[in-house]
Amino acid sequence: MSLVRLKIKGISYSQTQNGAYALILNEVDGERKLPIVIGAFEAQSIAIALEKEIKPPRPLTHDLFKNFADRFQIVVKQVIIHKLVDGVFYSSIICERDKIEEIIDARTSDAIALALRFDAPIFTYKAILDKAGIFLKFSSKDKDEEGDDSIMVDEILQEGEAVELDPGSAAPYKEMSMEDLRKELEKAVASEDYEKAARLRDEISKRKS
Repeated sequence: MSLVRLKIKGISYSQTQNGAYALILNEVDGERKLPIVIGAFEAQSIAIALEKEIKPPRPLTHDLFKNFADRFQIVVKQVIIHKLVDGVFYSSIICERDKIEEIIDARTSDAIALALRFDAPIFTYKAILDKAGIFLKFSSKDKDEEGDDSIMVDEILQEGEAVELDPGSAAPYKEMSMEDLRKELEKAVASEDYEKAARLRDEISKRKS
């Protein structure tokens, strides 16, 4: 089966599922998105990894794994989302040590959080993207002046269930300058308020794109 490379399009808070976030993956050479519902901790860990300039005062679990792997010369080569069963995505982490390759089973959210820390590519099989990939619809009111539609999502469909995303989650930050956003992000990380940090990072990323 052919592999399709994915990149992270964005993370949005789910208003209908308490504490859940929607991680949106985009095929690199196409328009289809792969939406995956993940927990708050994993969303925060992914968001922090995306913001390279921000370092938590203490290592998160995925940072600890990265430090451990570095110490023992283990490298994450790639992550493959290889199976979809009853709405649950299954992933494998392809690791290498002393030129010996190992495959480790992992939750998709954990696998992606680690892929970011190792700068490892993320793939899925074409059959999975054909089954679960969607074209997300964006309304014109959700686009900013530069036409960026990567952040605001009307809804994603996950196993037939609409997961509505909160359009106002980033609203308090829209009027802030980039300098103020970065200062607030540093404060949020220092106080270990990673949910706030994730939303601030999303606003910063949207303006960079």
